[in-house]
Amino acid sequence: MSLNLRQIEVFRAVMTTGSISGASQLLFVSQPAVSRLLSHTEARVGFALFERIKGRLYATPEAKKLFREVEHVYTGVQRVNVLAQELRDHGDGILNIVSSPSVGQMLIPQAVARFREDHPNVKLTFEYLAYGPLIEHVLHQKADLAVTLMPVDHPNLETSLLGSARMVCACPYGHPLAARATLTVADLLPWPFVAYNRTTAFGRMVGELFEAAGETMRAAVEVGSPQNACAMVQAGVGIALVDEFSVRSWQASRLVVRPVQGAHLLHANAVHPRFEPMSRVAQAFTEVLRELMHPGAEAPQDGARMHVSAAA
Repeated sequence: MSLNLRQIEVFRAVMTTGSISGASQLLFVSQPAVSRLLSHTEARVGFALFERIKGRLYATPEAKKLFREVEHVYTGVQRVNVLAQELRDHGDGILNIVSSPSVGQMLIPQAVARFREDHPNVKLTFEYLAYGPLIEHVLHQKADLAVTLMPVDHPNLETSLLGSARMVCACPYGHPLAARATLTVADLLPWPFVAYNRTTAFGRMVGELFEAAGETMRAAVEVGSPQNACAMVQAGVGIALVDEFSVRSWQASRLVVRPVQGAHLLHANAVHPRFEPMSRVAQAFTEVLRELMHPGAEAPQDGARMHVSAAA
């Protein structure tokens, strides 16, 4: 037993409209044609799809279960149609990008702006995601390229280094720690500390830094990402350890960063499917990212510097 696409289409039309007449209008066919095909479909599946009570159709429990699967099929068909339309309208290509919040807040928009200077007819889509969904998007081909600070070890994914940045201490402008060129973990202890859940990658790195220094971290507030931490710091909640990529999103006049002895060096990586060649537009976008993340790349004039100087 198997249903063809026409039978599925008629079944969905009846379920959607609730009647034979509604389905016939939706499909631009006669009512007898819909009735015949629906009867044939029921004979094909071997059970009733509708109960006919006083001239009206009522879906059976089996039909309702089948309809949920049919909707998944139609959603997929709609995605195919949308993609076909986009491929026709954007002959130079389509690039779907995802990234972690740290690089997604500022660096990806900067890269998109620079990329479009030479590729104005390429359509780009972008969203930033947590680590797990980010990896899933690439594995399931919902994204062509992912950019993340976290290590990726998956047999079906390939990573390439884009750039590196330090973990630094962010504090409000005018904070006493801003007067020091370099900080130690011990210097952070007297101040309210914005931390991360220890189950997250950033939380583990911060915890390891404190442990290596023989100190105990006491969190005043826990947040989900370095971007959240920067917002807390800017609001005056406390100080935080963040990556330099995240700092670029914030105005230097409101946020001061200082290097911390023993802090991790973070590596930004491009992630893409291992067994498929990277598209031409993906390669070009990756090169733009490398240029922006290179030590010689120009930092935004109204933002915190990527490579932190000793003085404010």
